[in-house]
Amino acid sequence: MDVKQYMQQVGQKACAAARAMARADTNAKNAALSAMADALLAGEAALVAANQKDLAAGKAQGLDAAMLDRLMLDAPRIAAMAEGLRQIVALPDPVGQISDMNFRPSGIQVGKMRVPLGVIGIIYESRPNVTADAAALCLKSGNAAILRGGSEAMHSNQAIAACVRAGLEQAGLPADAVQVVETTDRAAVGELITMSEYVDVIVPRGGKSLVERISKEARVPVIKHLHGVCHVYIDDKADMEKALRIAFNAKTHRYGVCNAMETLLVAEEIAERVLPELGAMYREKGVELRGCDTTRRLLPYAVAATAEDWDAEYLAPILAVRVVKDLDEAMEHIYRHSSGHTEAIVTEDITRARRFLAEVDSSSVMVNASTRFADGFEYGLGAEIGISTDKIHARGPVGLEGLTSQKYIVIGDGHIRR
Repeated sequence: MDVKQYMQQVGQKACAAARAMARADTNAKNAALSAMADALLAGEAALVAANQKDLAAGKAQGLDAAMLDRLMLDAPRIAAMAEGLRQIVALPDPVGQISDMNFRPSGIQVGKMRVPLGVIGIIYESRPNVTADAAALCLKSGNAAILRGGSEAMHSNQAIAACVRAGLEQAGLPADAVQVVETTDRAAVGELITMSEYVDVIVPRGGKSLVERISKEARVPVIKHLHGVCHVYIDDKADMEKALRIAFNAKTHRYGVCNAMETLLVAEEIAERVLPELGAMYREKGVELRGCDTTRRLLPYAVAATAEDWDAEYLAPILAVRVVKDLDEAMEHIYRHSSGHTEAIVTEDITRARRFLAEVDSSSVMVNASTRFADGFEYGLGAEIGISTDKIHARGPVGLEGLTSQKYIVIGDGHIRR
């Protein structure tokens, strides 16, 4: 069977399973998730053995240490996967929720009901735990899932898929509700993102090049973000202690994540007070600073920022720093250079804080908090399928509700339109 035929079969099975999942009750879905968690823990030895094959192949192919770390499964990571599934069990089921019911002058009642999207295709790289997370979120939100992981994690993903199938079957739900693509042929991705007759939405999780390719070639709606150029603006009305703590955490808590700060903006009136101390903190941590002329005057060890630095997602211990005149200039910089992911202001001026919240057009906008909070778990969504910087359907961290839609429902009692 060629790749096209294989993917067509996968799509057909997913569509059939999606109808069953849409009518599955909460108890059945939760039972499946709990059984999956049990299967992961019981299958720890098999999961580690499968993962060792991927790690050995990765080392032979010359994967770097960071990639191998993302790829690795051990007992604590398997336990964390199982715990993640149990956390999703505890979350409210969004499917079937009815809202905004109102009587109309005609006598009918009109409202909205939350419903699954249908079949969700998820394309991701390296981290095998995404297989369990994505399966669980799609299942709890009443969807069927087609998962295409990276070739470097093929053995690990298939081992996790076996645990997922066992959980579905134990709960009496169709095993085809979650299918992990079994071929490493890149043509499978091309088929998945163009099967509009079977797939309702695509979620790419990976590097910028992957997301750009999917967005460009897909014939199916895509929930995505390309990159995270996140900003923190320290206002001249900021509390110094808060400013230091937030700006340091936003950059150094973790470097290789999309919600890490990549550009720091500082009001000129406070720059001489805040930058020397903050710069010393970054320097001690090994962060390279790339600054504007004013920044370099205050921090002689900073290198000159180029035009490209203001648009860079470093995912590394590198930070662009610019001194701006005021809030308006800070927001203008964000407007020109933000990727629409997450921005934060540090200020004690409530009027400026409200302006920042209202006028900055990103998926998460914060006051006196680190950008590192832009995360589904921190927002109370449980696990997340990813972060969307689009403006329609889902925006920001995409949890269970983001994997559903709404339809209008109308209730009458023999009403006819006159």
